[in-house]
Amino acid sequence: MAALTPNTTPIRVFEDHRDRVIAVATLRDERMVTASYDRMLRLWDLKTGLMLKKMEGHHSRVRALAVSPDGNWIASGDESGVLIIWDGKTGEPLNQAIDKAHDDCIFSLDFSSNSMALASGSSDTTTKLWRTTSEWPHWQVQHSLTCGGIVRCIRYSPRICSQSNDYGSHNNWHCQVLLAIATDHKVQIYQCYTSCQYHHGDYDDEYRYTPPFPTRSIAIIYEGFNSLAWTLDGRRLLSGGNGVDPTVREWDTSTWKQVGDPWKGHFNNIHAISLNSSGTLLATGSHDNRVRLWRLSDRQTIAIFKHSVAVNCVTFSANKHILSGGVDKKISEWPISEDTLPEGGPKDGLMKERTTHQAISSPL
Repeated sequence: MAALTPNTTPIRVFEDHRDRVIAVATLRDERMVTASYDRMLRLWDLKTGLMLKKMEGHHSRVRALAVSPDGNWIASGDESGVLIIWDGKTGEPLNQAIDKAHDDCIFSLDFSSNSMALASGSSDTTTKLWRTTSEWPHWQVQHSLTCGGIVRCIRYSPRICSQSNDYGSHNNWHCQVLLAIATDHKVQIYQCYTSCQYHHGDYDDEYRYTPPFPTRSIAIIYEGFNSLAWTLDGRRLLSGGNGVDPTVREWDTSTWKQVGDPWKGHFNNIHAISLNSSGTLLATGSHDNRVRLWRLSDRQTIAIFKHSVAVNCVTFSANKHILSGGVDKKISEWPISEDTLPEGGPKDGLMKERTTHQAISSPL
């Protein structure tokens, strides 16, 4: 394969943060939220490029960000262990911050696919699971897991459901969700069960869930990773390595063995991984100043986008562009050439499922 020439000219740049951009996420209505060491979040209109709101409330550097799949909530965590939940529509805080959500820096946040649980991971070596609710005072920790090291990244898998009983128009399903927790030396996989009721109505089909909280640990991968992402069918876990091993690795969730060779290209910490909505492309952001775009069908790099400094976060926008940010205090928007898009639908058994695009960087 011919060497790729890095693209150094983004099609658009979003500028207003006063310090490095540590995280970026998109919402369904073509808005973007960013988080920075400048202690603030910012809400942007991706259609116009205008900043809509400065979201103030943190008093130390923001280190983690997540958007719930239903778009109702934005969660952010900072170096003091403070967790703030924001209204996803208005960008206003729901209520006062949770000052001692963790005893130390919150490095990672992730909502479950049904938006009913929020996971937070910290340098205090714990992961906490919160039950989400529209009634703010009832956001309480339901589970706390001791992880044995600094929690670098946490990710809920998509749900995998099988039918259990049939009661007329209501079908009960048994659903499994996995929770991956990466520390400096290992990735621990927890199994979460949640009951699910499927209701067939005249106009739509509706799934109702209980929150997916861990029931037992089912696997440990003894490798240190900075970033994680699940394929859309939940059959593969993708991991981004640290400076000692700056590769992407693919793990089979039925055996927890590595699939194929490591994906090579980066030469420093891989801080973020993001999968596109069809499950065919993967974007990685690295401390080597580069964003690499990979095709999952053959695990090849198909484009490289270069920042002037380290990249902390990356995600895909609804218009099939890539958004990345880092030490340059900017969010850069990059085009994806039609020539690089895989033909047809998802490859390698990757099943399309509604997801929220988000990427939370690992600690620097």
